[in-house]
Amino acid sequence: MAEHTPNWDDLRLFLAVARTESLSAAGLRVKKDAATVGRRVQRLEGALGARLFNRSPQGYQLTEPGQRLLQHADAMEQSLLNAEQAVADSPDQLRGSIRIGAPDGCASFILPQVVAAICQDNPELEVQIVSLPRIFNLSKREADMAIAVSRPQTGRLIVQPLSDYHLYAAVSKDWLTRHGEPKTIIDLKPHAFVGYIPDMIFDSELDYLSEIGINAPRLSSNSVVVQLNWVRQGAGPAIVHDFALPFAPEVVPVLRNTIRLHRTFYLIRHVDDRQVNRLNRFATLLTQGVREEMARLAKQVAEAYPLDHE
Repeated sequence: MAEHTPNWDDLRLFLAVARTESLSAAGLRVKKDAATVGRRVQRLEGALGARLFNRSPQGYQLTEPGQRLLQHADAMEQSLLNAEQAVADSPDQLRGSIRIGAPDGCASFILPQVVAAICQDNPELEVQIVSLPRIFNLSKREADMAIAVSRPQTGRLIVQPLSDYHLYAAVSKDWLTRHGEPKTIIDLKPHAFVGYIPDMIFDSELDYLSEIGINAPRLSSNSVVVQLNWVRQGAGPAIVHDFALPFAPEVVPVLRNTIRLHRTFYLIRHVDDRQVNRLNRFATLLTQGVREEMARLAKQVAEAYPLDHE
């Protein structure tokens, strides 16, 4: 007979380990030391009479019983979130903590001002923006919602187009003084480009240089902010987001009628969260704010650097 009946706190720790595949990472998430998390997982296994994880140097992987328990623990967590929201939520104010995952271009140039405005209207809301050069795993609750540059093809997800944007070849004004205005892409090809580290491009939508027929960059980073700062220093041309240009007045787009890449940001949420009113309301505000901010910045660029046919 089991000496301990499983409770929600045990299942909460189980979820953290299942999602992070690590005792130490799970401990950071639930604010407990790794040894405590390990003991509690063992206690849960003893209470259920089943091994929930396979332990290895690579981490904690769910067993078949663990996979079955995960479905029920996820459902319990969702029910608790809904109950808390029903009691605490206000028709006028958002509360609690929300984490957004986003590529660093969006996280650096769009989300700060959009989220700041939302939080100004909702003083009890806490928002975390996680900028990582990879796709977020919402099933493991790495974030409450994510922004991506391509539509995911798998997973139990809600996906909606968030906003379109464009990218242009750009150089610094100092670079133009030294090398002159390029008339065609052939004029740019001999120069050392700035771009993504080729083997760290996590989404084909980010492989801008290949799309315009440029070989691997001489200066490369997995961060578009680092790339933009290289361009600002006159290190070479790069493909730059249109919404980043207003933040770097010393950088100017070139060949705008020739090199104009179209992309779309997508807002991605876990399908189980569609019943969480707080997340629904925040997603609506975020979508509206991002679209307005993208339009505002695009208008600035269009006015400063009009296309020939505009």
